[in-house]
Amino acid sequence: MQPLHLRSAGTSLVISTHRGEAEITHWGADLGDSLPDLAILNEPIPPSSIDANVPAGLLPQASSSWQGRPGLRGHRIADGVPGFDFSVRLRVVSATTDGSTAVVLQSDPDAGITVTSNVTLHPGGLLELRHTVTNDGSSPFQVDELATMLPVAPDAVELLDLTGRWCRERRPQRRAIQQGTWVRSGRHGRTGHDSSVLLAAGTAGFGNRHGKVWATHLAWSGNHEQFADSVADGRTIVGGSELLGPAEVVLQPGDSYTTPALFAAYSDRGLDGISEAFYSWFRSRPHHVATPRPVVLNTWEAVYFDHNLDTLIELAESAADLGVERFVLDDGWFRGRRDDHAGLGDWYVDETLWPSGLTPLIDAVTSRGMEFGLWVEPEMVNLDSDVAREHPEWIVGPAAVSHKDGGRLPLEWRQQHVVDLVNPEAWQYIFDRIDALLRENNISYLKWDQNRDLLEHGHAGRASVHEQTLAAYRLFDALRAAHPGVEIESCSSGGARVDLGILERTDRIWASDCNDALERQTIQRWTGVVVPPELVGGHVGPTTSHTTGRTHDLSFRAITALFGHFGMEWDVRSVAGAEREELKRFIALYKEHRGLIHSGRMVRADVPDESLMVHGVVASEHDGGTPAGATAALFAVVKTRTGFNELLGRVALPGLDPLRSYRAELLFPTPADADYGHTFTEAKPAPWLVSGAEASGRFLGEVGLPMPVLNPEHAIVLRLTAL
Repeated sequence: MQPLHLRSAGTSLVISTHRGEAEITHWGADLGDSLPDLAILNEPIPPSSIDANVPAGLLPQASSSWQGRPGLRGHRIADGVPGFDFSVRLRVVSATTDGSTAVVLQSDPDAGITVTSNVTLHPGGLLELRHTVTNDGSSPFQVDELATMLPVAPDAVELLDLTGRWCRERRPQRRAIQQGTWVRSGRHGRTGHDSSVLLAAGTAGFGNRHGKVWATHLAWSGNHEQFADSVADGRTIVGGSELLGPAEVVLQPGDSYTTPALFAAYSDRGLDGISEAFYSWFRSRPHHVATPRPVVLNTWEAVYFDHNLDTLIELAESAADLGVERFVLDDGWFRGRRDDHAGLGDWYVDETLWPSGLTPLIDAVTSRGMEFGLWVEPEMVNLDSDVAREHPEWIVGPAAVSHKDGGRLPLEWRQQHVVDLVNPEAWQYIFDRIDALLRENNISYLKWDQNRDLLEHGHAGRASVHEQTLAAYRLFDALRAAHPGVEIESCSSGGARVDLGILERTDRIWASDCNDALERQTIQRWTGVVVPPELVGGHVGPTTSHTTGRTHDLSFRAITALFGHFGMEWDVRSVAGAEREELKRFIALYKEHRGLIHSGRMVRADVPDESLMVHGVVASEHDGGTPAGATAALFAVVKTRTGFNELLGRVALPGLDPLRSYRAELLFPTPADADYGHTFTEAKPAPWLVSGAEASGRFLGEVGLPMPVLNPEHAIVLRLTAL
């Protein structure tokens, strides 16, 4: 049987079957049109070992003497006794490809198990892999784990992943790859604040723009594991799997289980090449957001729970004057909701606050040319709510009976519990209530929150995170089908549910509850390694952050929000004078350049000065909305803290066309802006900042330009225009 060879965007994936089972022989750089006889890759047999070559299979197996993490773990339950067919011997039945997609069928007739693997290499170089296991036997088969795995080359010697917490999501950490298994387990029942949006293996010292990188992402919003497994013979495999609870997946005869998709990318140009592969896939989707991303005002940090119609109309008037295009009413509009202790689950407009319903506010918003959005948290419930009192059996708990009948509940989290969406009646109630809100009101947007982990999560006394996640997906899918014009944002205590599973069902993610611009620089940078900026909400918060107490100039907050889906979370009625004019200017800048920001290539410079961050967006020749003479690139130069040197020196601006010439100029701030004097420390700026500079893309990328001496926690925006 001939090997399967998938090629795209400088990447090759080769699946061989010459040893009887499917094995990924190569994942990395493009190998060209022809392959040799892969038997030349058979390795010598070391002493005191299995008397055969051991394949690192598409599903590594103990039956082939693989000594690392197996691909499939499970066992058959025969006559009520577990433990049978605990080790399968899968062999290839068929393997086909059309050049971009491969389908491999492997079976063990004796064990009664078949696994079908679907592998797609998308046009931009992003790889998508999933397995489906089917029980062909006559008794139940319990699946403990079915993992998706990929080999990396021997020169991958470093591992990068991300971790974090609430308001400090997605912080990078690195380590050397050593023998053994490095595992990141997510047991939150949701993706988690500490989850790693990618797991990257790479050559020594790989960076933003240099080195080889092999990166994976598991598209799943429930419990999961990501891992790197390095065995004694020197081979390393990276991958991920759904982390299943006790007996969560038991296949009856004829039943199947399909893994979440593992998305993966290879780059020989550092992490920016990984981002290009992910961005290409996102932007090629038929349902990807196609309209300009509107400027948002969210009311949370403006009014919190203090919902007053006159106040909110004043806020809407002020927002419209600034150029806001979407007004979102946050938590506090439904029955009994005066703080976060009560009301969740009672998804009816509170008649005492809104005697005429939401219509007066919606009319005030839409009549001023803005869309109206609404905050909801459909997956959660307060015990102090009508629905909890009427249906205690709809609340998730570890026991088979409801808490009203003596069953124990998990500990509360922000005074709330989880609605059991596996219960068909509870699911239908939630669907009906949100559906009614959307049918009865002119709502264009839902900010869909999910504010707690799913710990001790069970249905009818059995672990049920798996089914709860699928039920939540069905809820999103059903509401989107019923209301195709409504956009949905995924918020989960900020950034605790950021993954490609939820992003297949939503139009934006809220990267963090923290609007502190300094924290956001790192949060958005590492969210953006996988998720393109048009899907990442970034807001200008108040002058002093309510989560950190840190105070920043408007320019730093606005420049940070500019490179995402721009918005505000601020009582903008209080913004006046020069500051208001500056905010208007930033909103206008965002509207002018969002076509570029949301379609171009994201580039991040490798800067040796650890106090400096340089990132930008560069237009490609084929980018729409970038005619001759329009902006070719925007860069932000960000000073996060004091530096070791008194001068920043020359800073390279990467990613430009080396054969074209560009005019570089300081876009913000200029001497006329209120924050200008706070941003710089020098007495005399570099001449080009005043008059502009012209140079080739090669010169700008290799030599760069001298940057101003910036104060800590300040930033500037540069515009580069192709000549």
